[in-house]
Amino acid sequence: MHFHRNDRLASVALLLMAANLLWAGQGIAIKLLAGGLGPLATALLPLYFITLLGLGVLSVRGDFAGKFRAAWKLRREFILAGICGQLLAQVGMTLGVSWSTASNGAIFSLLIPIFGALIAVWLLNERLSTLRVSALLLGLAGVFLLSPLHSASGSAIRIHQLAGNLLIATGCLGSAFYNVYSKRLLKDFSGLEILFFSYLSTTVFSLPVLFVLEPHCLSNLAHLTLTQWAAFEYLAVFLYGLSMVFFLRALGMVDVVIASASLYLMPLFGVALAFSILGEHLAPRALLGSVVVLIATLMLFRFDYAF
Repeated sequence: MHFHRNDRLASVALLLMAANLLWAGQGIAIKLLAGGLGPLATALLPLYFITLLGLGVLSVRGDFAGKFRAAWKLRREFILAGICGQLLAQVGMTLGVSWSTASNGAIFSLLIPIFGALIAVWLLNERLSTLRVSALLLGLAGVFLLSPLHSASGSAIRIHQLAGNLLIATGCLGSAFYNVYSKRLLKDFSGLEILFFSYLSTTVFSLPVLFVLEPHCLSNLAHLTLTQWAAFEYLAVFLYGLSMVFFLRALGMVDVVIASASLYLMPLFGVALAFSILGEHLAPRALLGSVVVLIATLMLFRFDYAF
């Protein structure tokens, strides 16, 4: 029994580490696609691709029609997960990183566990302690340090980057909502099924919006370079596909707060990737902000939750 428990914890740890490593590459892929696709197409076209791929995978697994009928009965839940979760997360993060930096996108992801803990109070009836409120306020203070109002650059650039950081934070909120809300659906559906049906609702809702705002998005695909195609495939297969399957599988084995606590690994991976691939550097104030948000996250899960 003891060995079985250790094996289970090791499997969960590996799944969460793999998911965070794959998520950490999102900002890099977005930056590499800049100029080839518009930001909205960058966020949504890879999602449409993995949705079609998921349709093919689920259709050969058997009883797909039965699962589709079951999902239709819970269509409001999947629409909510898709639009308020995935759509908000991906569009917010993609637009935000395109206006800000990949490093900021990685660091801001430290807010996801804090947002997730607070959303769990609402959705999973977890308690809202003084410590959780304090951790949220401390995390927001760190975000302020990451988005300084005074900079050597022009005011227009400062405002543009600040707007990007706010969009990234909004994307983090959507991601946290999706992570917590998916836990409720794991009782009736597998992680792959939750992923597909929530992506399907996102696709149906966002497809008309994409073609209205970026009507030439499909023709732009023909002009992508090999590097941009690699970034596109990374977003579709690894970010929207494998990473979410890994996370949802881990979420089925542990509490949502424990799974969310692992997300502090993502900015560490992301900043390292942004530094090594894009050559981005962090200002001292941004480093201080990242430490403050990290302390808030670790404080929340070290002293408020029993591992």
